[in-house]
Amino acid sequence: MKVLKLLFMVVSVTGLSAFAIKKEVPEKVEEAFNKKFPEAKAVHWDQESDHEWEAAFKYGGHRYSANFMDDGTWKETEHDIKLKQLPDRVRISLFQKFQNYKIKAQEISETTNGILYECEIKKGKSKLEVAFDEKGELKKKEVLTGEDED
Repeated sequence: MKVLKLLFMVVSVTGLSAFAIKKEVPEKVEEAFNKKFPEAKAVHWDQESDHEWEAAFKYGGHRYSANFMDDGTWKETEHDIKLKQLPDRVRISLFQKFQNYKIKAQEISETTNGILYECEIKKGKSKLEVAFDEKGELKKKEVLTGEDED
């Protein structure tokens, strides 16, 4: 009997997930995106939260992501960059503050508050995401867990 109950629960949950409804991207969000990125290709949308949407796309031959609120307000745009593309002040600060860390990835994040350079770094089992402003000042330091990594 317990096996039948368990089997019923598994089938029920699996069946319900097959009928899950994916929300449509609001028209205002799509309009704002198309205005900001008219040449975007291969756009894929995900809902980040109840009121935030993220588009992953190709633009100018590079992979980007951009976030918009339900009302079409742009929140941020991110794309990967090469280590040599980090401003000198950012590279110097990164190497001074995080000696012996390996740099795994770096990206530029543009927001209404300005530009941040985000780096994922690793030393042993310790993984961090750090962000610097254009002057090389550390603005964020966050410990990454397995689920936070890309």
